[in-house]
Amino acid sequence: MRKKLFAANWKMNLGPKEGVQFCRDFLNLISPDAQREWVIFPPSITLSSIYPILKGSPVKLGGQNCYFEEKGAFTGEISPGMYRECGATYILVGHSERRQIFGESDQICSRKIKLISENGIIPMLCVGETQMERDENQTQDVLKRQLNEGLRFWNPSTPLTIAYEPVWAIGTGKVATPNMAEEAHLEIRKILGQIAGGANRAAEIQILYGGSVKPENSREMMAFPNIDGFLVGGASLVPKTFAQIGQIPL
Repeated sequence: MRKKLFAANWKMNLGPKEGVQFCRDFLNLISPDAQREWVIFPPSITLSSIYPILKGSPVKLGGQNCYFEEKGAFTGEISPGMYRECGATYILVGHSERRQIFGESDQICSRKIKLISENGIIPMLCVGETQMERDENQTQDVLKRQLNEGLRFWNPSTPLTIAYEPVWAIGTGKVATPNMAEEAHLEIRKILGQIAGGANRAAEIQILYGGSVKPENSREMMAFPNIDGFLVGGASLVPKTFAQIGQIPL
């Protein structure tokens, strides 16, 4: 049975000092639970500072982004291997902000996922449609393209997590209804079955919802069978709020 996964994407917030205080406060608010998993994606500069605090706790660490080469003359970039040395066990790939602001394509995502998996790290691939694409009934086509292209070099025998983040709901205050989110998650799982060689493998993969997630809207979504947790943005910057989201009754 899939565990519920609650992920915090701090984006460009919480430097080393603030990150350390967050983790100390957060660990006092949660306890180990066999049905739940936690992961924090801090800015890369914060990761090494908070790893000693989280080591041995129920909370894992992840990188917000990486490059698709292991080393070389790529000023400002960070490789999956470097993240692994800092204690990261997850790396985000294809977040809509990376796609829209920095022009990252599905092809770039596929190269990142290949190298991430080769380093023994779990890629968390973000997929989702824009408002215009949803209005034009293109959601299924967008998800199919992003998954097929982004997972082109993925080995189905290696771990993977998917985050469905409709672009129109990220940081806008808009939230997909639980039925809309479940419908998209079910479609993603069907596509994963085609990519991974069967429904059994697809059933093992956690699919998270992301997009203006708050304690008020997370409880109803969690009741749906294909929603396995949340990738939380702004609400994950406050320890108490993030803990509330992750401790809703299952």
